[in-house]
Amino acid sequence: MGKSADYPLLAPLASLPAYQDLLIRLQEDDYTGGSLRGLGLPRAVRLAVLAALHHDLDKPILLLTNRADRALSLFDELGFWLPEGINLYFAEPNPSFSENLPWSEGTCHDRLRVLAEFSRYWLPGSVAPQAHSVVIAPIRAAMTRTIPRRDFLKNTLRIRLAEQRDLVETSATLVRLGYEYSNIVVRPGQFSRRGGILDAWSHSSPWPVRIEFFGQEIDTLRLFDPTTQRTTEKIDQAVLFPASEALILNPPVEGELPYQPTELQIPDLYRFPSSLVDFLPKEALVLLDGQEFIEAAANDIEEESTERRANQIANQSLAQNAPIPYLTWSELADSISQHQMLELGHTNAEGGSSLSASFGPGPRFAGRLKEFQYHIETLSNENLPWIVVSRQAARLKQLWTETHPDVKPEETQRHFIEGSISGGWVLKQGKIQQHLLSDSEIFGWSRPQPRRRPMLSTEAPETIYADLKPGDWVVHVDHGIGQFIGLHTPNIEGVQREYLSIAYKDNDVLYVPIHQADRITRYIGPDSGPPSLSRLGGAEWDMTKSRVRHAVVEVAQDLLELYAKRQTAEGYAFEPDNDWQKELEASFPYIETPDQLLAIQQVKADMESKRPMDRLLCGDVGYGKTEVALRAAFKAVMSGKQVAVLVPTTVLAQQHYETFRQRLSVFPVTVEMLSRFRSNKAQDEIIRLTAEKQVDILIGTHRLLSADVKFKDLGLVIIDEEQRFGVTHKEHLKKLRSEVDVLTLTATPIPRTLYMALSGVRDISNINSPPEERLPIITHVGPYDDKLVREAIVRELDRGGQVFFVHNRIQSIPAVYNHLSTLVPEARIGIAHGRLPEEQLAEVMQQFTVGQFDVLLCTSIIESGLDIPNANTLIVDRADTFGLAQLYQLRGRVGRGAQRAFAYLFRDKRRAPTPEGEERLEVLADNPQLGAGYAIAMRDLEMRGAGDLLGTRQSGYIAAVGFHLYTKLLGQAVRSMRSDSGLPVETSIEAPSLNINVELPLSSEIPTSYIPDQELRLKLYRRIASLRSETEIAQTEIEFADRFGPIPQGVLDLLFQMKVKLRGEAAGIESVSINNNQILLSYPALPNGIKDRKLPEIDPSVRVGKNGYWVNIADLSKDEWEARLLNVLQKILQQGLTPE
Repeated sequence: MGKSADYPLLAPLASLPAYQDLLIRLQEDDYTGGSLRGLGLPRAVRLAVLAALHHDLDKPILLLTNRADRALSLFDELGFWLPEGINLYFAEPNPSFSENLPWSEGTCHDRLRVLAEFSRYWLPGSVAPQAHSVVIAPIRAAMTRTIPRRDFLKNTLRIRLAEQRDLVETSATLVRLGYEYSNIVVRPGQFSRRGGILDAWSHSSPWPVRIEFFGQEIDTLRLFDPTTQRTTEKIDQAVLFPASEALILNPPVEGELPYQPTELQIPDLYRFPSSLVDFLPKEALVLLDGQEFIEAAANDIEEESTERRANQIANQSLAQNAPIPYLTWSELADSISQHQMLELGHTNAEGGSSLSASFGPGPRFAGRLKEFQYHIETLSNENLPWIVVSRQAARLKQLWTETHPDVKPEETQRHFIEGSISGGWVLKQGKIQQHLLSDSEIFGWSRPQPRRRPMLSTEAPETIYADLKPGDWVVHVDHGIGQFIGLHTPNIEGVQREYLSIAYKDNDVLYVPIHQADRITRYIGPDSGPPSLSRLGGAEWDMTKSRVRHAVVEVAQDLLELYAKRQTAEGYAFEPDNDWQKELEASFPYIETPDQLLAIQQVKADMESKRPMDRLLCGDVGYGKTEVALRAAFKAVMSGKQVAVLVPTTVLAQQHYETFRQRLSVFPVTVEMLSRFRSNKAQDEIIRLTAEKQVDILIGTHRLLSADVKFKDLGLVIIDEEQRFGVTHKEHLKKLRSEVDVLTLTATPIPRTLYMALSGVRDISNINSPPEERLPIITHVGPYDDKLVREAIVRELDRGGQVFFVHNRIQSIPAVYNHLSTLVPEARIGIAHGRLPEEQLAEVMQQFTVGQFDVLLCTSIIESGLDIPNANTLIVDRADTFGLAQLYQLRGRVGRGAQRAFAYLFRDKRRAPTPEGEERLEVLADNPQLGAGYAIAMRDLEMRGAGDLLGTRQSGYIAAVGFHLYTKLLGQAVRSMRSDSGLPVETSIEAPSLNINVELPLSSEIPTSYIPDQELRLKLYRRIASLRSETEIAQTEIEFADRFGPIPQGVLDLLFQMKVKLRGEAAGIESVSINNNQILLSYPALPNGIKDRKLPEIDPSVRVGKNGYWVNIADLSKDEWEARLLNVLQKILQQGLTPE
């Protein structure tokens, strides 16, 4: 990393005499201990000074701030100033001190990474890192007690190639260091063991490490990619730092079970208080982002924690002598004073400093681009250096190039930089000048709020096969519905192999060879009841399949007709994005997720094409669908068209109305709303203005579909949660689809199989990536409890938040109101339900949004799309009476901000819930994370059924064959019809299962000695059965050797059997079997009246039969006959001998 003078943005700053003086004083260790004099730097300049110091001093830096949001914002912007640096964020715990709640995975990961990074400077015998890190931490994170440095170093595992080490002992050590055992390592903090191979992923490393033992010696050390589980590089040594800040330092007493303590126990585990500052290397520089603000925040935190502690001791939830879980500001300041410390802000900076005096604010243009262009023109004419850093750099550069065609492209490139910073400046001192302009000066925009990305986590290649476990109902393509028993290893004709066993009617059991595992799928029916088991043998199952095939053809026909109509219909091609569109998008206060950007791109491409758009946008609660819709609406208005936004509830209409108005306020766009919140007179006026095209975007409930609502020039209809509208409304919408562009939003994720089946007839965009690391919602399920309700509401009020209390019976809401008022007299309670007069309901919702009520007592009216980030506790009375999707939507109303959210799902304490109600609550408790929508949608499909998705008349057919097989048949019908109609066939349809039956005397199996875990073996069997090319088989063989060690014969036999299946299927062969030292390759049965297939000769060792080939394998070893069989199959393929 070079010096700051080598960087054009930092060079003018680095050349200032005041900066040079500061540098010399820091190099002479002039800022250690003593009182601080602040530099008084403007906020926009502080990160630039930090970056310059980092380049010039070449030492680690810790920047302390007063709040987590400020720390995150600085951390995000630091990526612009130090793009190649090791920039780290030290997170504060999510729960408040003494709150008995787990820390989030992301918080633990961020903290451990920093502790490990700083520990490298202290580790005996290790070389200090060549590149030094910059760590940004809010004061609360630094105050939080952590593991003492000495214990962290003592418990760091250093592993070297060829050293002597015991495998069992090493595994036990990893458990003690906080590593979590897993079958497959897919995220930091996990380890796994398979035979003589140990995989582990330290929080400090971007890649996990694979340690292979040979007896007591470490034979190889390799880094591997967690997604493919394949080796990426060989290494000589690895360092595994502790995977938790809470470690048990003393060995467990004999007879006691080992346990993993939580971070809440840190004060009890370690005798001496320790913090991040104790890990700082001696040469580290500490920067303060405003000492007085940091000190005030630390004192507030201490005061609040002392009060909470006193309350906990009073109600006996905390022992009197419990140690304090944090360090005070005075203790921290004492530790920091051992290092060089610099105040960047205004504390003790009366009159500023000579460095801050060099910087002044730049002119502001508030989006007036002509004035901005004139300004930079003037600077250029006066030969004054200027640089523009903007999210709109490309557009501004284009404007500049249009008026300055003679300027060299590389010079223009130097002036315009794509990026986002908090602000610019004018730097002036003598001859040194620099004019830095940002979006803040040019457009008046603040920097987008950073969103913490989820902790790095991947999925193993076989994860998608994890949906099958013993006891599940399954469907075998050829034999029908049965119950999966598990993996069995019977000895059949002297050959021992593993089979998948399925129980059928009359206690029959079917043993399915593992290479045919792809012929089995889980059964999901139209309701929660168990299915009827099929009878093995007989024609009943084949008749059922035939019936369903006819039904899906009808569905596919309907879908394709609509699709074909849209393909030929002449719609309106919207204009490409204009400058205002780019300006609106750049003003989005967050950074878009990759999925969001892709969905926006797809929607725009549809709108710009001539055929009417009909796109379904699926995304979990809070994943940013509204922003996609808003940009599409604005694009339509920019092309002179009107937009209708149709929503299922009045409350949601109000929310969308406010969002659209706020985001579009600076543009000449008229947004209106039609709902019960508007008086009849106001509604009539809005309808009149819409008909005259004086309303650009009209948002409303089904009132929009009334006959009196007429648009003069409708171009786009956005439908939110279409499944919530009735049949009549849907017919109206169906008609609209062939006339105008339609964008449908849904928070109910589409199951993958259905998505595949519909991909040929429906345009679907999926937003799967969460917009930020949202903490899992703590979900409590149990009987109603007054004490818990009071505790939950008081906790939320203590942290300045709000509460939703859902009670779904309007008649008894007044009684619940009285009860809550007595229970929590300090809370201000508002009531909202669907029978309130419109004006009153609108007023209550508005008052709650702006914080005039603490608790909103309401019905499920809040279920759809309401977004109040300050409401983070949800209490649902009689939750067992709600549907699963409804409960999920309700729970999605909390946890939308950075605070930890709580959901209390209570049932009636006097009455036991129904089994279905109980199961619904358990599913929700099992899936606390945001983004659980897919898992919950699949469980909902199992419990409530799949009828809703494709219309109720199809539910009988879904019951007959199960959801997965139904969608597979639907996919095949769609593909076949597209092919018949001359339409291109979608490649995304899943590969069909192989019909060939292969029975060879091979012990094809994954031995338990190779992979002991039955669940993992089952997933791998299903994955191997779904391989569809010999290249995939070869890659799987390499991967197995890498992940699990030398491949045993059983696995090689299994992979050989798959090769035979693939070649045999391609050659049209129906079965491969062995009989009296001959392998028989049989074709399907001959049609009536034909006795001989008349196959040609292909090899002297092969006898031609009437309907197949006999391959002689007498006197051949196993390897020889295997090679001959593959060779014969290859020759059949080369001759093109597939049956007619």
